[in-house]
Amino acid sequence: MHKISNPVIRTDAASKASGKAEYTADLDFEGLTWGIPVASSIQCGTIESIRYPELPEGYFITGADDIDGLNRASIVAQDWPVFAEKEISFYGQTICVVSGPDQNICRALAANIKIDYFQTDAVSGIGESAEWFNDYHIKKGDPEKSFSSAWKIFVNEFRTGIQEQAYMEPQAMTAVYNNGSLTIYGSLQCPYYVKNSIAASFKLDPEKIRIIQSVTGGAFGGKEDYPSILASQAAAAAIKSGSPVRIVLDRRYDMTVTPKRHPSVIRIRTAVDKEGRITALDIDTKIDAGAFQTLSGVVLERAVFICSGAYNIENLKVRGRTMKTNHVPSGAFRGFGGPQALFAAEMNMYAVAKALKQDPSGFKLNHLLKKGDLSVTGGRFREDILLKQMFEKVNKVSGYTEKYERYSKPENLQSRKIRGIGISYAAHGGAFTGSGEQEIIKSLVRLKASPADSDPDKPVITVLVSNVEMGQGASTTLRKIVAETMNIPLCNIVFQQPDTAEVPDSGPTVASRTVMIVGKLLADAAAELSLKLKDSVSNYSDAITVEKRYVHPPGLVWDEKTFSGDAYPGYSWSVNVVEVEVDSLTRQIEVKGSWAVYDVGTPIDLTILKGQMQGGTVQAFGYSTIENMTLRNGKFAQASFTDYTIPTTMDFPDTECQFMDNPYPRGPFGAKAAGELPNEGPAAAVAAAVSQATGKIQYSIPITPEMLEEQS
Repeated sequence: MHKISNPVIRTDAASKASGKAEYTADLDFEGLTWGIPVASSIQCGTIESIRYPELPEGYFITGADDIDGLNRASIVAQDWPVFAEKEISFYGQTICVVSGPDQNICRALAANIKIDYFQTDAVSGIGESAEWFNDYHIKKGDPEKSFSSAWKIFVNEFRTGIQEQAYMEPQAMTAVYNNGSLTIYGSLQCPYYVKNSIAASFKLDPEKIRIIQSVTGGAFGGKEDYPSILASQAAAAAIKSGSPVRIVLDRRYDMTVTPKRHPSVIRIRTAVDKEGRITALDIDTKIDAGAFQTLSGVVLERAVFICSGAYNIENLKVRGRTMKTNHVPSGAFRGFGGPQALFAAEMNMYAVAKALKQDPSGFKLNHLLKKGDLSVTGGRFREDILLKQMFEKVNKVSGYTEKYERYSKPENLQSRKIRGIGISYAAHGGAFTGSGEQEIIKSLVRLKASPADSDPDKPVITVLVSNVEMGQGASTTLRKIVAETMNIPLCNIVFQQPDTAEVPDSGPTVASRTVMIVGKLLADAAAELSLKLKDSVSNYSDAITVEKRYVHPPGLVWDEKTFSGDAYPGYSWSVNVVEVEVDSLTRQIEVKGSWAVYDVGTPIDLTILKGQMQGGTVQAFGYSTIENMTLRNGKFAQASFTDYTIPTTMDFPDTECQFMDNPYPRGPFGAKAAGELPNEGPAAAVAAAVSQATGKIQYSIPITPEMLEEQS
């Protein structure tokens, strides 16, 4: 691999490890006041009346009437109210914010607000919903002909549950309003998302709206959407009161009102010919959007664009819908749509193989995609696909083939603790779906070279992008790309927390696009900057800047109306093997081993990338087993880390991961999408392993002891 893969000390390591890093709640402002949101206590209905307590001097109540622009957050779709008006669409919808200098007094005032409601019937889940926001259709080949001539047809239905992002730092925002200028400091992923939403909600000059990302203690997609809501609430309170307003959600409130991973119901019809090969799939995908559309259309796109997984299925009929229900709007979570779709695709392959009395591994191998095949949307896979080589590699380290045969023997099923092993394949399209990168995002990056005070002959290069460091290592990897391109020391490259007054809009920190898209733009800018520096006088006094804007790779085509063509500029791949032990008495599942091989092009930093893969795998283990979140009358029954269980280092073994050397020609030093890939394959591998151990195919996750008991 390229030397850029060699690990370096992370830029943010010392400040975070020492406790010196300042998060949103640590920042100090003169005259700072606190904001306490007031949430609805019903799931669905209307507000009949509100009775406010008498407010002491310096305390304010801010609501919908204080939004002088659009009382909607701009989260792709502009439909989620910043403050509820008359209608209540989900439990926990924000009605107003109480602000003032003493947080405890604010809480007491909030508790004394009396609200009368008229409750109406609510829709609590996909099964009850008859209304949707989006309805997507894709057709590839001639599925009708394949089904009419099929030797056998199988129908399977798969379900995935809710998952909480469980970031370490809760949602937090501080708004400062002064002389017509508004500055937001926040824990967030997408500074320009927040700026654009604020601009739509308030009649302010956009040039006087400034978003500064604070040190962010984790996000996983959970700080892509909700910060636009919280920032607008803090801004409205700050504008009304004239004082800085800080809102920091406590954990229970955060888990009650913020978006989670979309639950899904995916029904798959499979046509098989006499040779035992799949000839067609008919896939109907429903994801639970919640009360408002927000990001759900984008999540659904990814789910349907990858719905056949890593397999070459020549004939497809696909329908996808975002179902409207009365609970907190669902949102982004690492992989957004991919984990749901790939779980269904993988377990469908497993179920069909079992129905045909075939080995699932061999059945999957016979259907794997290869270079030159067409994607779900008819785009062509132009780069090498090394899935068979990846299987050989993971099979060698995990002993999958030998263990699968051994665990299939009757004596294994007769012991109290039964072993099983499963394998899954995953594909992840890097960057925004379809025309998003070239038509919507249009990323712009900037590099600035300034003479160093200590040595004017050695430039200091400042990376100016809106992509954020949120624990994933972006501040280190982007610096490495620039340093390696310019052949200058890493210590000469500066990456600062994004501030929209200083950085251009290079797009959001989502969709595994930061290195693949923004990193490539920075590499191109760095190459140009190097030439400019060579042409300049060595002891220059003025800063030299270079900008690069995204241009879609030639040869890639996309039709947004028909969802046809190249849905993504490039793909990353993974193969996961998971070994489990199931206690036949308690039904407890214990993961005994985890092995994975990834193709993410060239790793920019092996240590950072291994951390990403291992952390993402454990998140997927939680998703498939212990992270069980349910709704009761539209309210999350598990709203704290006491009753919502997330994995610890004691719950799962070390996850072994290896990488294929398969440089991507359009990425910086051959790098491509990586961050979301480890969330997409492991859940199906766990389900396949549990299926072997129990003798019962698992059609839904999370797989709980109670579920296994019902199956026995």
